[in-house]
Order: sequence, then structure tokens, then C-alpha cells
Amino acid sequence: MKASELETMRKSFDTVKKRSNSIKESPSTRRLIDRVREIKSYSIENNEELFNQALESFKRNDIDFKIAKTSQDALKIIDDLLAEYGCTTIAKAKSNTLGEINLKKHLADKDIDVVETDLGDRILQLKKTDNKPVHPTGPASHLNISNITDIVNESLDVNVSPEPREIMETVRHDVLKRLEDANVGISGANAIASEEGSIVMVHNEGNISIVSLKDLHIIVAGIDKIVPTLEDAISVVKLETIFATGNYVTSYMNVISGPSKTADIEKKLLKNMYGAEKVVLILLDNGRSEATPECLYCIGCGNCVVHCPVYNAVGNEFGFNNYLGGRGVAMSKFIEDDETCYNSGLYMCTLCGLCTLNCPVSIPTNEIIENMRKLSADVGFYPKAHGVIKRNIRDKDSPY
Repeated sequence: MKASELETMRKSFDTVKKRSNSIKESPSTRRLIDRVREIKSYSIENNEELFNQALESFKRNDIDFKIAKTSQDALKIIDDLLAEYGCTTIAKAKSNTLGEINLKKHLADKDIDVVETDLGDRILQLKKTDNKPVHPTGPASHLNISNITDIVNESLDVNVSPEPREIMETVRHDVLKRLEDANVGISGANAIASEEGSIVMVHNEGNISIVSLKDLHIIVAGIDKIVPTLEDAISVVKLETIFATGNYVTSYMNVISGPSKTADIEKKLLKNMYGAEKVVLILLDNGRSEATPECLYCIGCGNCVVHCPVYNAVGNEFGFNNYLGGRGVAMSKFIEDDETCYNSGLYMCTLCGLCTLNCPVSIPTNEIIENMRKLSADVGFYPKAHGVIKRNIRDKDSPY
């Protein structure tokens, strides 16, 4: 990342810190933290049971579900669904899971136009190159108003002023125009309620509502998103919002429990009133079954990277795909392999533990990283300078 981008990112992170500091120590938030830690602990320990219960609930709710062992499995399922609907343009909402499977690149190679509906993600998409996000909920937090103005003008061939509302309205108009003929929407999920078979998504812009109103709504979510009940799912997304944005609640919470339907004519069930005629949930494993359990506690708030000294120094080169910082490095071992984990910044981490101190569910990322270094060294992935020191100690009784 450029020095100017790092500076803008740090300013954005300071804003988040100030907002969240005012409410995250409140009695209600402290109670919520304790509750969500219990929910995530129980959910991970009982994932198989909750998974099976969720499948039965989806059947009851007429939600089609597919199980994807790998990212390639997920992409194949998506390809088949898009072919079924003759899709050439797809409306996409923000999703770290879709970034994990490299959906946009995959569909671009098939000449399918993926239109980001989240403003930050759309700005990065218009940027075309060097456009990796820097925060789970604020992907373009490293770009200042001047950068964004240039990106929008060059990409859309317009002449907007460096004024936030004008930029927003210009991008919104372009997105809605491009989506006029789109019949498929795709998103991730913030939490899944096993008992009710409900999928919870949070957003401020209203864009997920647009995505979910297409004829086919595809949802891709990791198996770690499953929690016991809808009340538990709402607790998780509330805590995520507090630590991600510094607000008690987002503008919108979408709870999807099936396709659009009505029974207002002689109580006969009709699908596709206004929303999707078909909802397909793809439950993705992609290494999660083998992952260190604590890695799966993450609720996606990004508070770890906001406080991480390494991330604030080097930016999004510390992490893997859309999974940023130390937790992203840890997950890359299970999603990909040891080499990817090493290249994602395994030895960048200082092991200071600030991520854990500022994580609402207390993921011990520094301890996980330290253990992974031992495993990585065993299979030959470690800094070469360390190898020189090791050999010198062995051969010369001195590191020098």
C-alpha cells in the first residue's frame, strides 16, 4: 500500500475507535459480549448437530441448500445456477466468503458482469487494480476523497466534484442502471439460525434488499456461521455492528427464511411476489472442519486489524484474500496450505496480543500464530535468516 493510503486508513480506523469506545464498555455491551462468547463457543463445539438441524429447517422453509467441501465445489454450484437462469449480470453484496472463493475473478473469466452494490466495494471494483479491501465493513477506508473522485471519473467517464453526496449519487445511478436486467443476486451471511432455518444479514445502504429481490438469490456462507437460534444470530450481528462501526445497530437487518411468497388469494401459495422465487444457500467448508476451533469464533467485525500495529504499518499485505490481519493468516493455512500461510504474513506478527485484547470474542490469534510457526518450520517454511541463525548455533555454538 502507498504511504498516503496507509495514512488515510489509520485516520479512518481512529474514527472507528472513537465511535466504538463510547459504547463498547457500556453494561449492555458487556452483557452482549459474554452472551456472544457463549454462543460461539457452544456453536463451534456442537457444529455438526446444529448443521444437521439447520438442513432440516431449510427443507421446511423451502430454502434450497448445497454443501460445498471446497471453493471449487462452491464455484461449480454457482456456475450451474447461473446457467439455469441465463445470467449475464449479477448483483453482488459485500461478502468476505465470496472473496475467499475468488468469485469475481472466476465469473469475469466467463464474461459474467458482477456488479458490487456496496459503495465501498464498488469504488474498489472501479479502481480495477490494487483493489484489495482494508477492512471487513469499510473496504475502501484507505482512499481519500481525491482518490475516490479520480477513480469514479476515470472509470465511469463522468466529471463529478470531490463531494461525497455527488459521488454517492453518481455511483448509485450507475449501479442501478447496470442491474436493470439482472435476475440473480448473490451475498454472504452474517449468521444462520439453525432452529428456525433463518439467514441474517446486516447492512446500512439497503443494497442487500436489492440483491434479495432478484429472481434467484444465492447465499454463500461458511459452516462456522451457524448458531442455535434466531435470538442468538441477532446477538452476534449486534455485537459485530458495535465493534465494526461504533453503532448499536445497523440501518437494516434482513432475515431470510425462504423465497418470496403470498397466500392472499384463496390461501393458495404463490411464489415470487416481489422477492426471489428461489433462495439457494451454499454452506462452505473449505478447510473449516480442520481449522483451529478458536479461528472459527470470528464474527467479522475487523476490530483486530484496527488495533494491530503491524496492520497499521503495512496494511492489507498482512492477511489472506478478504481475511485481513493475523486471523486471516491463520485461516489461510486451512483454506489453502502452509506455503500460503507463510506468504500471507505468518512471520510479520509481533505476537503482541493487541488483537486478542480488542476482539469481542477473545480469539487468541497471537497464540495460534505462534503455534503455526512451529508447524510451518517443521515443513520448511520459515525466514531464511532464521535458518542461518539455527545452523550457526548448531555448528558454532553461536548465532553469529
